[in-house]
Amino acid sequence: MAKSLSARNIVKRYGGVVALSDGNLDVHTGEVVALVGANGGGKSTMSKVINGVVVLDGGQLLLDGKPVHLSSPQSAKKLGIANVFQELSLIPQMTVAENIWLTREPMTSYGTVNRKAITEKTEALLSLFQGTYKTDIKPDDPVSSLPPDEKQIIEILKAISVDPWLLILDEATASLDSRQVQRLFDLVKKWKQEGKAIVFVSHRMEEIFRIADKYSVLRNGKTVGAGDIKDITEREIVKLMIAKESAFHFIRAGASNGENPVCLEVKDFKSGSLNGVSFSVREGELVGIGGLRGQGQRNLLLSLFGDVPYSGTIELFGKETKFKHPRQAMKQDVALVPGDRAKEGLLYIRSILENFQLPSWAKYGFPLKIKKAGMDAEKIGSSLNLIMAGLQEPVSSLSGGNAQKVVIGKWLMRDPKILLLNDPTKGVDVGTKAEFYALLANLCEQGKTILFYSSDDEELIGLCDRVLVLHDGVICSELTGESLTKENLIAASLGASNGVAQ
Repeated sequence: MAKSLSARNIVKRYGGVVALSDGNLDVHTGEVVALVGANGGGKSTMSKVINGVVVLDGGQLLLDGKPVHLSSPQSAKKLGIANVFQELSLIPQMTVAENIWLTREPMTSYGTVNRKAITEKTEALLSLFQGTYKTDIKPDDPVSSLPPDEKQIIEILKAISVDPWLLILDEATASLDSRQVQRLFDLVKKWKQEGKAIVFVSHRMEEIFRIADKYSVLRNGKTVGAGDIKDITEREIVKLMIAKESAFHFIRAGASNGENPVCLEVKDFKSGSLNGVSFSVREGELVGIGGLRGQGQRNLLLSLFGDVPYSGTIELFGKETKFKHPRQAMKQDVALVPGDRAKEGLLYIRSILENFQLPSWAKYGFPLKIKKAGMDAEKIGSSLNLIMAGLQEPVSSLSGGNAQKVVIGKWLMRDPKILLLNDPTKGVDVGTKAEFYALLANLCEQGKTILFYSSDDEELIGLCDRVLVLHDGVICSELTGESLTKENLIAASLGASNGVAQ
């Protein structure tokens, strides 16, 4: 029996951030709909609304034309809707079988868990990807023992085990190799023939055109185009994803002199999902790191700071070096502003002064020269226009934008030569962003070298003179000058053919 789900004028807010303002999607049994959009477009939020993970703030969902309320993933599963999450929902300490059948274990007539049935059902599911595993997976293997691609397969099997009529694949191919992707696509074709519907979220343009029947494009939380995939080209989809203009004013750092010495050179760099990255950055240069989330940007910055193991070569000012710990990077005047200030950047229960001085206490001697430390912190805070009641107040008393100034300021107190920035303006207000842009321009004028990842494409275009685009673990494109446009940046991020407009 044919079924359909329609999302109509969906609105979803997270505090002051509007993730979806007018999201629309139609999917029917026997078809694959590609849900496409740039960073922050609203793809994952739309997926979570359809799956009941987040509750919509406006609009409605229609199941077979009738309004339906999805208050949780459990309510969605009861209606035959399952999601393969971009961020895995598996429990590492549990076995493959336990993860797949958690809360849905087959029972015996005596009311006990039917271990034999669980094993047989799990083996049947595992056989769907037979021949693509790197290891011989058993139902009783702990998930923690599996490599990332096989964990992703278990996530897919967990979703399909509920026999849904609608399956949402949210970046499900991101961790899979080519054999595994081909097998998944073979299964998708089979599921279509069986009458299932698939919502396919992917950053890989080649995959979208290979598997989808229809497309739906989100831009800044609004659906801006939908139709049959055969009626549109890659370039036309990219253009739909781009806002016509940006009203925000950026303060661009001055272009680095091509004669300036190379401060940082990376050769054949491999770490996590990175697969042989090479590039160089000159003194006073602000180089952007682009690409969709999860392409290795964070891993690259953490590795350069000595926080994640890597192979390959790092040269600082022409001298080869090896960082096995952040302390070694700090000694060579390298600093990292992390992407998650709550988890990685601040001690929220401690004072503003203590947070400012976290990387720098050693230089104030023993016993500590508290007065000198306070004066230096006051100076940095003033230069950043930090609004606070006093240095002794807990950092938790600050607004998000001012807390981010402390994260940045604590590293500026060390006067670094190379600054690694991991999405530093995420979650801060427009005013703080403007101050931050001016700060970057000033630092470049002082000769600082900056490697800057942002999930905001407009920031990269507005601030940087050169952007390295990561896709599938390699630098797929270097955009500069006239080629540094949003259209080209998004096209390269998606791996679109002819990604750079001529």
